[in-house]
Amino acid sequence: MIQGFLENSMMKQATQLGAVDFNLIQLRDFTTDKHQTTDDRPFGGGPGMVLKPEPLYKAITSLKTEHSHVIFMTPQGQPFKQSIAQGLSTKDHLIIVCGHYEGIDQRIRDQLIDLELSIGDYVLTNGALSAAVLCDAIVRLIPGVLGGEGGTELESFTQPLLDFPQYTRPAEFMGETVPDILLSGDHAAIAQWRETQALLKTKSIRPDLLEE
Repeated sequence: MIQGFLENSMMKQATQLGAVDFNLIQLRDFTTDKHQTTDDRPFGGGPGMVLKPEPLYKAITSLKTEHSHVIFMTPQGQPFKQSIAQGLSTKDHLIIVCGHYEGIDQRIRDQLIDLELSIGDYVLTNGALSAAVLCDAIVRLIPGVLGGEGGTELESFTQPLLDFPQYTRPAEFMGETVPDILLSGDHAAIAQWRETQALLKTKSIRPDLLEE
């Protein structure tokens, strides 16, 4: 699911620049039975399947070094935020475990996982899509990937504010005009306007960010 995403757009560019290297791991390559079984029924009963510990252990430990940071994508993880993406963008080696079905064996979580992350209060079919979100948010923060320094400093969540409104040409569209202040050339006044607008938007849509 994730291979096509990693071979396009910014992910492809980051790879070509040498800023990041992706390595996709197939759990079935670490099984020992002829059916290449990676999941089994949960002890105690219940619906769904659980990823078995043996293939996961072998896969993770085959990659893990002293510089590795192992992340498990799960709805039970802590909320993924921009500050976490910034911290992870400085790591040398990330191993991202994509959960499936009812999750993974708890013993793997206890022994090998450094960080559990959730991209939102909802459940997906598997962790590949959330891993793609994680990769996108992290890779774009690596210096040089976006083509210039400072491109991410004023985005939503970089500070505890949502981004201010943005406008481009034409100056008038469908009866609405660009705020005069943005056409004034007064950079100090524009900066103040943007800060005020970011504050007002955050207060209206995400007041919890201001509380934090």
